[in-house]
Amino acid sequence: MSVYMVERNLKGISMEDLAGAQKAAIATAERMSGNGDPIRYLRSTFAPEDGRCMCLFDGESAEQVQRLNETAGLPYERVVAALDLAP
Repeated sequence: MSVYMVERNLKGISMEDLAGAQKAAIATAERMSGNGDPIRYLRSTFAPEDGRCMCLFDGESAEQVQRLNETAGLPYERVVAALDLAP
């Protein structure tokens, strides 16, 4: 599996809705994995000033990550392969 970054514009989102979006991503990843389509939500970074949000997933393809976000009803601008540079 590889890491993919989902870029979102969530300007104006409430913290409650942001938390709900994260929960939806996690729950959808768990359902997909349970159905034999392995994918994992890793983490998100949100910049409240401009509403930019970057979410990382560990998955098999960009298309799979797009499918997860569409299934969860989460808006996104693009999905790209990424490197998760943990210390």
